[in-house]
Amino acid sequence: MNTLKQGDKVPNFTVNDQDGNAVSLSDYKGKKLIVFFYPKASTPGCTAEACNLRDNYKVLQDKGFELLGVSADSEKRQSNFKNKYEFPFPLLADEEKEVINAFGVWGLKKFMGREYDGIHRKTFLVDEDGVVAHVIDKVKTKDHTAQILELI
Repeated sequence: MNTLKQGDKVPNFTVNDQDGNAVSLSDYKGKKLIVFFYPKASTPGCTAEACNLRDNYKVLQDKGFELLGVSADSEKRQSNFKNKYEFPFPLLADEEKEVINAFGVWGLKKFMGREYDGIHRKTFLVDEDGVVAHVIDKVKTKDHTAQILELI
């Protein structure tokens, strides 16, 4: 797993959001972007993380950030997740793992003694030029905004 690091340029990507709209990195040129990867829509940790970001969305926007959530879930699952919790930001349905592989967050995971491949919960802060400014490896799902604010 070759994860993007601070100072790396993010490769451009185009993936559909929960409503089937194409979203590209280039859409965010000139804006600061928080890209958060989560293993699976509507699971407890992912819900806690995304709701924490939702509840602090205005604070992050005031700091000049846009948000993108990404997992390998289908558009339908992402749409259900977004609508249920009223997330004000798009969720990318990265079923082909284009964005997941571009950022290098797919790899071996361990859970309750099992090993399997999956999405590592990581968050990337990307600057106006599409360069990684910060990577958060150990996401605190219930307090994720505070972690982000410490860095900016």
